[in-house]
Amino acid sequence: MRWVERRFHFDLPVEFFPAVLERLRGAPVRLEEKVQGVRSEILTRRPDGAWSAQEHAGHLLDLDELHTARLEDYRTGAKTLRPADITNRKTWDADFNKRPLPEILSHFRRDRTNFVHVLENWDPGRIGDSAVHPRLKQPMRLIDMAVFVAEHDDHHLACMTELIRRFSAK
Repeated sequence: MRWVERRFHFDLPVEFFPAVLERLRGAPVRLEEKVQGVRSEILTRRPDGAWSAQEHAGHLLDLDELHTARLEDYRTGAKTLRPADITNRKTWDADFNKRPLPEILSHFRRDRTNFVHVLENWDPGRIGDSAVHPRLKQPMRLIDMAVFVAEHDDHHLACMTELIRRFSAK
């Protein structure tokens, strides 16, 4: 299923925020472990014009910029979160298959660490603050946005697993 086809029910109690942070904190390690020892020609192979595993990794890096920007939306009390570019032009234009994988991994680790650091220091009384997600057209609390990011990570990590498995078998 394509990411943009997914629907969400945001009902996780705010008391689960530390567990959600743990998922977010672990994404760089999971990504690094997934690509460790995988040959470059497997990681950069595109299936029928879609993203390669390495491009999925780069997309996670690209999207952390949006996630961090949305924290500013919550901080300022915006009614609606800033939209994502659903064409993913930034990821396509970045040409991640030609960039060194260690660079992608280190930048994702850096950006995700910064994102989690901001969330760790968020005012606990504001974790339930809400804004409308522009594509989903539904309210999303800060904790829901964090879950959304973790689900987005898992979606792309799963895509990478399938690509690596598929191209390693040949």
